[in-house]
Amino acid sequence: AVFAQNSDPDQLPDKERLGWRLYEQSCSICHTKPNLVLGQFGPVLSRESLNGRPELVREVIANGTPRMPGFKHHFAPAEIDAIAAYLQTLPPAEKR
Repeated sequence: AVFAQNSDPDQLPDKERLGWRLYEQSCSICHTKPNLVLGQFGPVLSRESLNGRPELVREVIANGTPRMPGFKHHFAPAEIDAIAAYLQTLPPAEKR
């Protein structure tokens, strides 16, 4: 099942719900627009991020990029997997 970003997280399976919680705690600060005035730092994430390849999503979360720190010392591998699984539930951002 695919869930919209604003869906009730209680409806997500356990793994994706854990991913949602971790995403909200550590990722949303850069990957969601904080309010109408401030800009967003990182790209909007969805099931299409990194060409829809969860293995690449896990690698980027673990090792980072030049603009994003890696989280392999912050998250256990199962937690990184949960975040990647949660991102697979998110539809692509609407084009403006």
